[in-house]
Amino acid sequence: MRHILKADDFNPKLIEELFKKALFFEKSLEKKKDLKSLVGAIMCSLFYEESTRTRFSFEAAMHRLGGQVISTENASMFSSAAKGENLEHTIQVISGVASPAMRYADIIVLRHPEIGAAQRAARVSGVPIINAGDGAGEHPSQALLDIYTIQKFCKRLENLSIGFVGDLAFGRIVRSLVKLLSQYKNNRFYFIAPEGLKIGQDIKEYLVKKGISFQENGNLEDVIGDIDFCYVTRVQKNHIQDQKFIEEYQNSKDKFVISKEIYELSEARGTFFGHPMPIDSREQEISPEVENLPRVIFLKQAGFGVPVRMALLEWIYKK
Repeated sequence: MRHILKADDFNPKLIEELFKKALFFEKSLEKKKDLKSLVGAIMCSLFYEESTRTRFSFEAAMHRLGGQVISTENASMFSSAAKGENLEHTIQVISGVASPAMRYADIIVLRHPEIGAAQRAARVSGVPIINAGDGAGEHPSQALLDIYTIQKFCKRLENLSIGFVGDLAFGRIVRSLVKLLSQYKNNRFYFIAPEGLKIGQDIKEYLVKKGISFQENGNLEDVIGDIDFCYVTRVQKNHIQDQKFIEEYQNSKDKFVISKEIYELSEARGTFFGHPMPIDSREQEISPEVENLPRVIFLKQAGFGVPVRMALLEWIYKK
């Protein structure tokens, strides 16, 4: 039985295998082919935090493969967690630890506000666990579809200059994405963030240990001409307890917003701009004036979530 709990659970060989399958599914969906490899399988989407793209793309992926889905809108309110049940008991029941033939689901996709919750779930589960985000920890399936996107547009995963912009301290996706991209040769990272939202010391130590080049910057304009793919993130207001970090961003956000000026400065390099979404409509970290321009590709990026998660679900179920 396999789990996907963190970015390190992937390696280039597995990623290549999953991407070949994702491309097959992408083309099959375009041709409206009937896909039935997971008929009879049930996926539980167990989300203790809000989600649109992750939850819906996992559920769509399961349905596209002929499987079924059970879910709850907000497990912290509309499950027995509201009555005091702990995560371990919930997982044990859904995964049928005591009675495998009568388990509720064959795969559990879990989102939880606590770092390490997916690991806790995996320790007691009778079925595979996919971490769909654990607080400010990791989000490995999002990172997987992000590098699928990068490969699609940049035509490679090596010898890249990647810029990460915005909230790099509390955003779990950046942590996972940096770890995945670190598995490929000669990649260089630019971390562009205001004080209080800078990339964590643990990630910097991880990169130093692996001998990977990176630099920190306080203004996107200074480095945009050197970046191949610019990964923009919103401020994780739902994970930030100290309001001063949000205020610091708001007071200096012009240095981190993808504006028309930034887009034009990136023209010579041909920089692509991605975003895991949602984009904060108040902060507008990608300006509405550029969001429909050719190299701003966050909507296509979101769409890749379905074929990539189809590949992941089929792989983890058949293992």
